[in-house]
Amino acid sequence: MSRIAVVGSINQDIVIRVPRIPRPGETVHHGRLARYAGGKGANQAVAAARAGATVSMLGAVGTDADGDDLLRGLIAEGVDTTHVARVDSAATGTALIAVDDAGANSIAVAEGANFQIDPEDVQSAIAALQPVAVVGQREVPDDVINAAFQATTPGLRVLNVSPVDEGVAINLGLVDIAIVNEIEAAQLTADSSPDDDSAALARVLAEQTHRGCVVTLGGQGLVAQVDGQTHVQPAFPTTVVDTTGAGDAFCGVFTAALAAGRQVETALRWGQAAGALAAAKAGAQPSMPMADDIRRLAESELA
Repeated sequence: MSRIAVVGSINQDIVIRVPRIPRPGETVHHGRLARYAGGKGANQAVAAARAGATVSMLGAVGTDADGDDLLRGLIAEGVDTTHVARVDSAATGTALIAVDDAGANSIAVAEGANFQIDPEDVQSAIAALQPVAVVGQREVPDDVINAAFQATTPGLRVLNVSPVDEGVAINLGLVDIAIVNEIEAAQLTADSSPDDDSAALARVLAEQTHRGCVVTLGGQGLVAQVDGQTHVQPAFPTTVVDTTGAGDAFCGVFTAALAAGRQVETALRWGQAAGALAAAKAGAQPSMPMADDIRRLAESELA
């Protein structure tokens, strides 16, 4: 199996399902409370592991009970946590998530220990692991992701450029494939793209990376520009329960498929299948699909 290193966040998700997401100043009653393991990094690590990859998680949690629980959960999924630091200067990362009846969500994050990761520790871990692929996101400091990608030679470097804000400081020149949604793509290309056509956005971002860019479009599928080829794929039909983690399922499984030697088009379909399956279940990490389910759905569309 291919070894993948995931550099990113590890969070405790506190989820309230409500009839609708509150507007500013509004209180919405009749919610249902649940707690799930989350964090974009940890979600993607679990997604890749369930898809069959050998995965190491690089990140940080606090010395609190949440940190204990989240590490136990990752280990139970077969994820190597040797390179997850325990820090006493901050609490384990926490996300407060409101999910409405349509499965849409609104998320507030307290990064906590995720912002205490040492870039030098990450570079040392990458050098020791020699992974086939490294995945990063933006729920940890950008200098941590830059350090990880600088140490990944050779190897596939996949960046989920999420969340996007005005302070993005990751060097896309270090990235092989960038993954963004349509809104993030428009934000990243605001000064360089003449229109908001998804294919055009993918091409503009692809030119800034080594291999390309994937723009996910939710229920409309995706468009990608990778290795000079354009890929346009529809979405899999699904009954949406909770979209939290669906994008992470795509990223983790897409990377696992590429690292295992699958063609780009096939890896995209596997990622899409994983996202559709994840959206049909509640919670982030609990919704990450298993390899057999991903294969069954993906191959039914590829046949």
